[in-house]
Amino acid sequence: MRLYEFEGKEIFKRHGIPVPESYLVKNADDLASVPDDFYPAMAKAQALVGGRGKAGGIVKVSDGAEAARAVERIMSTRLRGYDVASVLLEKMESVVDEVYVAVTIDRFEHKLVMIGSPMGGVDVETASKEHPEAFHKIWLDPEQEVEPYMGRELAHRMGFTGKQMASVGSIAVKLYKAFKASDGKLCEINPIGVKEDGSLTALDAVFNVDTDAFYRHPEFKEMGIESGRHEEGELTPNEAKARDAGFPYVDLDGDIGTFPGGAGFGIASIDLIHIYGGKAANFMDSGGAPSQEKLRAMLGLLLDDPKVKVIFGARFGGISRCDDWATAVVQFIQENHPKKPMVMRMTGNMEAEGRRIIEEAKANEPELFDKITIYPYTTPIEEVVQEAIAVAKAEGGEA
Repeated sequence: MRLYEFEGKEIFKRHGIPVPESYLVKNADDLASVPDDFYPAMAKAQALVGGRGKAGGIVKVSDGAEAARAVERIMSTRLRGYDVASVLLEKMESVVDEVYVAVTIDRFEHKLVMIGSPMGGVDVETASKEHPEAFHKIWLDPEQEVEPYMGRELAHRMGFTGKQMASVGSIAVKLYKAFKASDGKLCEINPIGVKEDGSLTALDAVFNVDTDAFYRHPEFKEMGIESGRHEEGELTPNEAKARDAGFPYVDLDGDIGTFPGGAGFGIASIDLIHIYGGKAANFMDSGGAPSQEKLRAMLGLLLDDPKVKVIFGARFGGISRCDDWATAVVQFIQENHPKKPMVMRMTGNMEAEGRRIIEEAKANEPELFDKITIYPYTTPIEEVVQEAIAVAKAEGGEA
């Protein structure tokens, strides 16, 4: 669950991390409490999405009148498709350098990791890819307590010495403690502003916490933070429909709709599509033994989605049964007469029965099933993926 910037900075303050003076406003009337000597300031859209600056959601304002115009404009727009909840009016800080510090979970090492880089600021993601040597890491076991020397070591690797090394290291340690105390998944300051006098301030805050651990944090409710937010921002229409229908679903930016059986293969499907040069339109998980109604709802989302050019499906019958899956597919096609092609593979429990259901339907209504291809286990899944990508390209997609 992602927190707004102002919420993350409130947690920072509670852990001793310096942040700029600020006011949270939701309309021009809220600006009445802001003194004239507060300006110049930055008006920052509070939306659960990255890239706010490039999208026009962060602007400099020189006085109250300019701030009022900025707040009205920002609050009346959607930022990269997401609503703006409020505007954080933050006092301008004059800085001579910007650095990056974060704490997250390294799922490959099964450890927590502190990350620091002197290359903070805009486009840090690009910098991390082009200059990985500039991003330094210190790993800790989940039960391990962070020590001050670890923060200093990270700051030293970032190129700091003396008092600056101690100051940057102190913020890294405090950030780690805030991360653990809040059951964090990602805690990031990009950038930390280095002032001319050497002092530091957190100019931004990205804070993701574990929704499942929300019950352990009554302080979140006291801060007005509610459980159940989407990881990035508000749910897309497809994600909201899937939630209501009772299955996990995440919209992606590709054109190959994935209709897998199970979360593990759903993730693998996306990887396979990417490996062979395609782009998945979604992730979803049918669960162990989905009902035919749920399977038809899953197909319906993909067929109604205009960006989806082809549906790639795969069912491994384990707990679930291939004949139930085949029945749901056939019934959906007969009821909805879809125009989009489907390239699928079916194997496992009750496969022979499932194949019989498919073949009988194709024999009885060949034109209706003309664009539906379902392969047996003897066809490697890699070949099925590559065919789906080729079909998407033929249908005018990006693949």
